[in-house]
Amino acid sequence: MDICAPFAGIVHHKVAAGEPVDAGAVVATVETVKLEASVTAVSPGIVAEWLVDDCGDITGGDPIARFTPAAT
Repeated sequence: MDICAPFAGIVHHKVAAGEPVDAGAVVATVETVKLEASVTAVSPGIVAEWLVDDCGDITGGDPIARFTPAAT
C-alpha cells in the first residue's frame, strides 16, 4: 500500500523506514509556502520504504512511501 501526498510541496519524513507505527501516527509532513499538512498512517503497520527523499519535491497524489499494514 502506498502513502500519497495530499498536495504538491516538500515532504519531511517523521519516521525511519522500517519503523512500526500506530494508526493515526504522523509519518510525514508536506509543506508549501503557506500550508503544512500531516500525512498519517491509516492503520498500524510499518513504513517499509520511502519513495521520496527527505526534503524532496513532490506533486499532489504522488506516492511518498510504501506502507505494510500490521498482520491481524
